[in-house]
Amino acid sequence: MDQPTWAEGVDLSRPSPARVYDYLLGGRHNFASDRALAEQMLAVEPDARRWAAANRSFLGRAVEHLLDAGVRQFIDLGAGIPTVGNVHDIALGATSDARVVYVDVDKVAVTHSRHLVSDVSDRVGVVQADLRRPEAVLGDPVTQRLIDFRRPVGILMVAVLHFVPDSDDPRGVLAVYRDAVPPGSGLVISHMTHPAEMTEDVERTVKTYSSSAAPLTFRSKSEIEELFTGWWLTDPGVVGVLQWHPSSPGSVGPDIPGLVGVATKL
Repeated sequence: MDQPTWAEGVDLSRPSPARVYDYLLGGRHNFASDRALAEQMLAVEPDARRWAAANRSFLGRAVEHLLDAGVRQFIDLGAGIPTVGNVHDIALGATSDARVVYVDVDKVAVTHSRHLVSDVSDRVGVVQADLRRPEAVLGDPVTQRLIDFRRPVGILMVAVLHFVPDSDDPRGVLAVYRDAVPPGSGLVISHMTHPAEMTEDVERTVKTYSSSAAPLTFRSKSEIEELFTGWWLTDPGVVGVLQWHPSSPGSVGPDIPGLVGVATKL
């Protein structure tokens, strides 16, 4: 049954970025419309699964980096569905005192997430909110219960800011999150950039994705670096997804059309 009872009232005929991403990662929390769009993407860009896996791997490395720096609290904005390689498994696997708040605007993704973390709800929470409304995210009772803003917080924005157009002032949004956390906090960003050689097929798929799921805003390296205003970028700065602290030298292959960075608030 493709539409469960708890999804009543949700238009599942429209693909969701969170669920398309889940499908590309090999997850099971997606629906027919999501699978159809993902397969359309794969038909013209067979590497789309590798792109999704590379982004999720970067998320894991970035969370481990922040854990090593002493960060124990994480707010994952635009989190999607925490299935394959999720933040709370990594964080709680490293330390039992970790706390994670997942934030997404998609009702179905949030419902899935709440079910998946129900056994660790004392340490992991899920908030349905728009990351472009930071006051609502930060003031939500779940966030307030789990996050101590006197201690460092990891702000995670992985594969999500390309859904925030310039008209929504992403730098202003990021400034609110930055000002809400103390020194020692971290910011993690993964962002789509234009493919080096965007064929007509790829361009058509991007347009289809934008009209079916959510509009995409590609940004240059300098524009992505500007998103880190007020933070200190850790080495090696804003680089390709596979170039940021690779797990092993042999793991670096052809990069994907995205740039990433991790920064610290001094």
